Amino acid sequence: MSAIGDAILTLPVACCLRDHFPNAYIGWVIEKKSAPMVRGHQDIDSVIELERGWFTSPKAIRQARATLREHRFDISIDCQGNTKSALAGKLAGAKQRIGFAGKHAMELSRFFNNEKVTPVFNHVTDRSLELLTPLGIHHPNVRWNLPLDSEERRWAMSYRHSIRSSRVAILNPGGTWPSKLWEADRFASTARYLADRYGYHSVVVWGSFEERLMAEEIVELSNKTATLAPDTSLTSLAALIETGDLFLSGDTGPLHMAVALGTRTIGLYGATRPGDSGPYNQVALQLQYESGSRRHRRNADNTAMRAIGVEHVCAVIDEMHADSIARAA
Repeated sequence: MSAIGDAILTLPVACCLRDHFPNAYIGWVIEKKSAPMVRGHQDIDSVIELERGWFTSPKAIRQARATLREHRFDISIDCQGNTKSALAGKLAGAKQRIGFAGKHAMELSRFFNNEKVTPVFNHVTDRSLELLTPLGIHHPNVRWNLPLDSEERRWAMSYRHSIRSSRVAILNPGGTWPSKLWEADRFASTARYLADRYGYHSVVVWGSFEERLMAEEIVELSNKTATLAPDTSLTSLAALIETGDLFLSGDTGPLHMAVALGTRTIGLYGATRPGDSGPYNQVALQLQYESGSRRHRRNADNTAMRAIGVEHVCAVIDEMHADSIARAA
């Protein structure tokens, strides 16, 4: 409902429901920040957008209940596994409320959900799909169908064609936690390596003011092998990522955009586990883990990320290109 990356990672649930129940009415409850990642999705009939913190006041809860009840849902599937996501299903009046059992049933979710699934898999996408087993779905196909606007796609292709290089790498230095950040000079060194060895030009994307400062530093240190990306919305950023030949990022929303769009992806991990939220069926690098509670990991420095050296990333890039040559042969 809230995190952009987790919303993307859960899109296969909607796709799978549509595959198995083509005539079903499928709604997605989500907070407004992440709504662009599901709005317009071909397998979703209705996107119900709630304000952040909607569950913290009686008035907002009553408003959410009234909005949700209009849709007359029969079943709710709680992929987030916390109080607000389970509460949404309860407020909607769904008689069958499917959620997690065990450690993934966080906060008060176990009291609101009435059918519990103990997941076998760790990855967010796989364990979310396991919630479909009570509906008779046991071998789901994983597809994303990330919704992209055709006009934004045209803009992204036009921007891509303005770069005089046969290969483009998208570098994303930002992250929601300080502990997820890799160093600017390491991104810049990687950009130089990509250019010298494989003829890439790198585009450095950014969101917030702080991320732009870091992106500008990368460009400055790149010896003209990297360019600062223009200001983008979430959806135009996704369209830009789709045009890339390689995407390099820490564990954050745009990383999962890249995976959903089929762009070759390298994820850098320190404060989270790629087994839980890694780039699905793509490459993740982790040399050290910042253990501890979620609060600790969110507020820690990036010591674990600094364990990943430029040489480790470049070795993965070399391996990717060697595999591409082998497949082409």
